[in-house]
Amino acid sequence: MKHNFSKRLDCLPPYLFIEIDKMKKKALAEGKNLIDLGIGDPDLPTPKPIIEELKKTCEDAKYHRYPLGTGLIQFREAVANWYKRRFDVELEPKSEVVTLIGSKEGIGHIPLAFVNPGDVVLVPNPGYPVYNASTVFAGGKPFMMPITEKNNWVPDLNSIPKNLLKKTKLMFLNYPNNPTSAVATREFFEEVVRFAKKHNIIVCHDAAYSEIYFGNEKPLSFLQVNGAKDVGIEFHSLSKTFNMTGWRIGFAVGNKEIVRGLAKVKENLDSGVFEAIQMAGIKALNLPDANTENIRKEYEKRRNILLTGLKEIGLEVGETKATFYVWIKVPQVYKKTKSPSSEFVAFLLQQCGIISTPGVGFGKYGEGYIRMTLCASSAKLEEAIFRMKQNL
Repeated sequence: MKHNFSKRLDCLPPYLFIEIDKMKKKALAEGKNLIDLGIGDPDLPTPKPIIEELKKTCEDAKYHRYPLGTGLIQFREAVANWYKRRFDVELEPKSEVVTLIGSKEGIGHIPLAFVNPGDVVLVPNPGYPVYNASTVFAGGKPFMMPITEKNNWVPDLNSIPKNLLKKTKLMFLNYPNNPTSAVATREFFEEVVRFAKKHNIIVCHDAAYSEIYFGNEKPLSFLQVNGAKDVGIEFHSLSKTFNMTGWRIGFAVGNKEIVRGLAKVKENLDSGVFEAIQMAGIKALNLPDANTENIRKEYEKRRNILLTGLKEIGLEVGETKATFYVWIKVPQVYKKTKSPSSEFVAFLLQQCGIISTPGVGFGKYGEGYIRMTLCASSAKLEEAIFRMKQNL
């Protein structure tokens, strides 16, 4: 008996990181000694105080029941306090904060709250694949906004066709940016607010990497800009900030009606985050800044090793002011191939035993680049550079 997938699933490309994992398993089965710089999954441990809090709270039976609703009020208060300390943004915990099963879940659900079949959603390209997938699942039509080096890795809002803007419900943005590692300016966010107000568009800003930055210039929250809370919502995650990717806890904050819409979807589709994990999340958000500073210093050391080595090889790389990604131009020799980024990734895997990510996997405007992560030890990054020098 044959069962056909829904048209929604047929419209989606293979999920990029599942494909990378398949490629990795195949190479391991062939006996290759791999260095995995493909998926952005922190290799550093979750800070011990967070683990200790989970140990304590998970033994308390009161946290073992369904965690219904928008999340523990204590967790949402901790989020609001953290936003005030970090960004000087005021949030009302009961109405402007919702707990998520990781920010990916919230990004996946938000179009279901506001997008009707045929509505347009503005999606950055290259960009995190879930922006496109969540739009398709809601029956919306993704419009790809190119983000290019020529435009400092932000979309040119003025180039979006006027006839599309009448049908546009929602826009996804992501800064610091995955995969390019670009950081947005206040001027750009101000332009976004004006644009969204003019065209009645909901802005969904993915700020998962706001705490992975290098130097003294801290990335902005979209909500720091005047008027942003009128038009938008910001997604955040404890995954990158506190090395908690497997814990699956995040949050969304901002406009209370947009938060309420997302919460309504969640009420019907999931039962929330295990409350013991929410209590551990409170501990994380209340940790001294030294904890996140130590994480940043480690990534900065790794970034310097990788950037220096790649430049010595002769590869062109971005500045990498934030995130734990490095965005690398494909060598000229691959430019005439069918898919330069995929060809270069295949070469690195087969000849160097290095897993990386083809830029085209983030959208057609990512072609010509590959992405490497800093989620490997300094020793492994040095070994990766050595292998590339031997083979490139």
